[in-house]
Amino acid sequence: MVGDEEQERDFQRFLRRVDDVANLVQGLSSTDSAVNAKAIAEAEKRLHDQETSKEEERNTAVNRTIINTRASDMANAEAVNADGFLAMLEKDAKERAKRRKRNEHLANALKEKGNDAFRKGDYVIAIQRYTEGLEKLRDKQELYTNRAQAYLKVHEYEKAIGDCEWALKCNEKCIKAYFLMGKAHLSLKHYSEARQCYEKILQINPQKESLFKDCMNEVNLEEKRIKDEERAMKEVQSGKLAALSIKELLQKLHRPDQSVLYYAGGIRLLAGTVKDCTEQTLFRTNNGFSILGDNEIVRRGFCAESKNAAEVDLSVSLLLLWQAVCTGNEENQHLLLTHPDVNAQLPKLLSSGVSEIQKETLALIYLYSENENGRRLLVRHLDLTKWLQVLMMFVNSPDARASSAINILSDLTQEERFKTQCRVMLSTDVLPLFTQLLTSAKLVNQAALARCIGIMGNLCADVVIRMQMAECKECWQACLKLVDEYFDVSTSKYQECLFAVLGLMMNLLLESNVIVQYFAVDISGRCMSLLRDKDGRIVTRAIGVLSRILPASSSAVEEVVKGGVVKKMIKFLKAGGQTTCIYGIKTLSICTRSNRQAQEDLVKSDKGFALLLGA
Repeated sequence: MVGDEEQERDFQRFLRRVDDVANLVQGLSSTDSAVNAKAIAEAEKRLHDQETSKEEERNTAVNRTIINTRASDMANAEAVNADGFLAMLEKDAKERAKRRKRNEHLANALKEKGNDAFRKGDYVIAIQRYTEGLEKLRDKQELYTNRAQAYLKVHEYEKAIGDCEWALKCNEKCIKAYFLMGKAHLSLKHYSEARQCYEKILQINPQKESLFKDCMNEVNLEEKRIKDEERAMKEVQSGKLAALSIKELLQKLHRPDQSVLYYAGGIRLLAGTVKDCTEQTLFRTNNGFSILGDNEIVRRGFCAESKNAAEVDLSVSLLLLWQAVCTGNEENQHLLLTHPDVNAQLPKLLSSGVSEIQKETLALIYLYSENENGRRLLVRHLDLTKWLQVLMMFVNSPDARASSAINILSDLTQEERFKTQCRVMLSTDVLPLFTQLLTSAKLVNQAALARCIGIMGNLCADVVIRMQMAECKECWQACLKLVDEYFDVSTSKYQECLFAVLGLMMNLLLESNVIVQYFAVDISGRCMSLLRDKDGRIVTRAIGVLSRILPASSSAVEEVVKGGVVKKMIKFLKAGGQTTCIYGIKTLSICTRSNRQAQEDLVKSDKGFALLLGA
């Protein structure tokens, strides 16, 4: 009786194992990649357990007493069947590994074909190739994200989301999948879901903060755009006068074959009508930005190289209109800046020589440069390689244009991409203009020049720019000329120019080259003269320049020692501020390290300092 029960239990265990094996085989042949992957993992575990069991049997000897022969036979049969199946699984695993390797090669080839079609803009073919690749290898994440990107291009947003979800099953930390899914949700106006996708990117990789900010800003702008347009539509439907006026004026401006003055007058009226966000939105939704593209007379007048009085009036009217519709409205700012004619004409308008056009162009650009998102639009959509030179030219202007141009330059230098673009024309165009401004300091707008010099000093944080400037002999000569003229011109504005030049020189002296060595004696001599100045800021920076120029030349050290630098530095160390003291100690240390006369002067002047510096 006991034997029968034991036999029944063994038989039931065998049946369960058969069921398990059947389920495993079914999972291995499943088209569901998740089920298939789970089955593969279970099969490999069983193979591993079988190998472990065999090893234990080889290393352990056990005496066994056969109690029930029939039960033993059943167990042996079960073991034989299990061993045979596991051997079959092992063989199948090897075959599947070969098959997977072959399929992976085919999938990669299809992915490249899809990528090539995507680059050519043939998104339908790209989708086909990625799909064929997934038929070969269903768990390849790149094929899902690439196909999702192609689906976005053909506005199949739900399918793009589906592919991103599959990609995340393959790799739960796939940033590209969350990025593309966010784009798809945004296109479907699922703003909350889009934000969640972008938040996941930041959670996975905190270093993607810049991408996260851009994506979240895009969601916020799109949500605002839709709400603004819905509000504007309600105002049109309610018959609000301002809304109807904008629509009516735009219709009149689209009338063909009118005079330039007709269009200029209409555009000014329109600019005066746009006073809030709703009216800005109505301008956009009624194709206001198409004035330039659809009306050939308006376009020709705006783009004319040499403008007559009517064309000047037209251009100024357009600039005033764009200021009205773009103030505080990032969607409109984006549309305007991506218009090809506007993009091409802005630098030409700045260089036009017509003060009224320049003034309004600067005002328009400042709408962008004064905030981070606007600056990003500028550096992304405009070629700014010539802008440093173009804006710097306004230092010659005696009016508000100079201040406006420098404000824009100051804003743009906060963008690394702008600094990179500045490198292109620096040696050939920018530095010749800059040195000309320095040598003409008495004649230009000195308040603007001082700020311009400060901006060039800030640009020196870029190593490439700093090296180019430090190697420019004419730049050093112009700096020295400005210092020389300071002794004859003692106005407060010129004083600010000198202060800025000394700061620029300190930054340039982070480089060491033959040009710096060549000017070392002249530079140190000018700084020694400036130590008598009544402005403590000038004195501090003069000592700072000394501390950086003296290591470049032993001749410069000899000259300043002869000029009594040791005694002067001790005086400033006793009475100066913290920054002055730091520069002073460094200057003394350089002089006393290599010059015997400086060491003797230090001992005579103050034995305490001599001990401190080890002289």
